[in-house]
Amino acid sequence: MSSRIDALDARYELIVVGGGITGAGVLHEAARSGAKALLVEAGDFASGTSSRSSKLVHGGLRYLKSGQWRLTLESVRERQRLLDEAPGLVEPLTFVMPIYAGRKPGRRTMQLGLWLYDRMAGVRRSRWVDAAGTLALEPDLDRAGLLGAMVYEDARTDDARLVLRLIFDALAAGATALSYAPAELLRDGSRVRGVRVRDVASGAQREIEADVVVNASGAWADRLPGAPAGAPPLRPLRGSHLVFPARRLPLRHAVSWLHPHDRRPVFAYPWEGAVLCGTTDIDHREELWSPRITAHEGAYLTEALAQQFPRLALQAHEAISSYAGVRPVVDGGKADPSAESRESALWSGPGLVGVTGGKLTTFRTTARQALRAASRQAARLAPGRERPVFQPVPCEDGHARLYGRLGAVAASALLRDARADELQPIGETPYSWAELRWSARHEAVLHLQDLMLRRTRLGLVAESGGADHLGRVLEICRSELGWDDARCAREAQSYLAYWQAQHAPPGA
Repeated sequence: MSSRIDALDARYELIVVGGGITGAGVLHEAARSGAKALLVEAGDFASGTSSRSSKLVHGGLRYLKSGQWRLTLESVRERQRLLDEAPGLVEPLTFVMPIYAGRKPGRRTMQLGLWLYDRMAGVRRSRWVDAAGTLALEPDLDRAGLLGAMVYEDARTDDARLVLRLIFDALAAGATALSYAPAELLRDGSRVRGVRVRDVASGAQREIEADVVVNASGAWADRLPGAPAGAPPLRPLRGSHLVFPARRLPLRHAVSWLHPHDRRPVFAYPWEGAVLCGTTDIDHREELWSPRITAHEGAYLTEALAQQFPRLALQAHEAISSYAGVRPVVDGGKADPSAESRESALWSGPGLVGVTGGKLTTFRTTARQALRAASRQAARLAPGRERPVFQPVPCEDGHARLYGRLGAVAASALLRDARADELQPIGETPYSWAELRWSARHEAVLHLQDLMLRRTRLGLVAESGGADHLGRVLEICRSELGWDDARCAREAQSYLAYWQAQHAPPGA
């Protein structure tokens, strides 16, 4: 569990500000190299962009078109690493990209792009399938003018759980992490010497010293209180998604195509028992903490779905849920938001290393770059030798997913201690009551939304945010977290209001 503020030491070799994928990656690498490290996060772990991504671990096929060769090469290699080292958490995903007469892209263009993609990955995974074979893969596709499809491989994950696995593995290696603890940088002149951290739950504050502080606060990197100048200008870009019940969008594979309006890539694929559709890419000018899909974005996504799956006649209000995330993209001054580079940015000052941008897929290389920069100020912080992100472990039959999400020690303990009546799936979701109980007991849950939206994703894949299950969920919280009737009522009311504001589908 994350330590509360009174248990923190007075000094650490490294303090990481930000509990998203980049901060979690930095903490994970630092802990494994033996550094004394602390991570502080203003909200819940992964509560920002890193639980609101497209959940794809991919090489970025579209980046080839804009000439971002290095990013694509790095991404396909990191994708393969995660597929090899995180089974059950990062899973292979077959993409079907239908090709139509008179529509772009054409077959030859896609074959060339995927040939390069495969060459970078070092393995051939793409192939051409004729029209009959394409419809055998996905019968609900538009049939008019269908020539066939390019079929290729990428990967998917639960982004929040990937962050949590990194953080909890780091804790097991000796690190410390504190959620709901906003931080302000402390300085002696131009040098950053540590942080002032506040425990939201108690209101207590404390100053903590550090050899180096890493600003890994993502879209908030240029707004961190007390930070000296030096962060690159950021262009927050919103990506919004709809989550449909599988019975309304019954996909067996991922389907990717170009939007009929602006030719941006869009996709739909099976995820956590539901089907995820995305994404938009527009300038986000509102408060960073409260991004949500707009009616316009909902219409944009359903327009794309109407083109590719005309017989299904999908409407935005039929979605189970929606979500939006803000990408921390460095502002390159491009007119088209989608043309901005997804490369990470790194900067340094006395006592400080800043890192932002980048992709979910490449968190490991970004983290190691940040630690190498930190080691120029404190040699002890140099990243250790290259090693697997997660140690592959044998797992019990039928429980690969649980082992991937929790790690070997936790998954084995959960299966050993779980009540027999709590191992069944909750409704049509892949989650069990035993997982909820484990998370409440062991995974630094402070609020109901932590449990429903990040430790599990019930709030996204169960109808009405899982409202029908809240009675039993709150019984677990009573037992494991010691909540009384008044606390349960407050948490339920707060969660349902938050879900309605942030995750209800447009027009519902």
